[in-house]
Amino acid sequence: FPSFLLIPTVPPGYSSLFHNNLPTFTMGVTKEVISNGDGKTYPKRGDKLTMHYTGKLTNGNVFDSSVKRGQPFSFTIGVGQVIKGWDEGVIKMSLGEKATLKISSDYGYGARGAGGVIPPNADLIFEVELLKIN
Repeated sequence: FPSFLLIPTVPPGYSSLFHNNLPTFTMGVTKEVISNGDGKTYPKRGDKLTMHYTGKLTNGNVFDSSVKRGQPFSFTIGVGQVIKGWDEGVIKMSLGEKATLKISSDYGYGARGAGGVIPPNADLIFEVELLKIN
């Protein structure tokens, strides 16, 4: 096979690719717990959730924060109301948990970006807290 057809392998959690001199995330979403929730109450697809969040680009610039506004965000999980990284990451959180979600661009806003504040192909970092499962 020609060498350009070989796909380099990268250990889980690492990426050999860089975009604008910033590391990119491996495809998908990873969750890092900041503080534990109750460990027993988890959302299910179709549940309405209430969350606090702060969204940042990988360079640290905050693009949105419900915390700063003092207004929690509510949505239905698992039905495509939010980006794929949230649908797949938040559903793994228990009630009261605070976590960091690292979301690759394909699980975020992809090539289109969003609202003039999230550039195309941007990896995202969200600090999220699961406040309520309705």
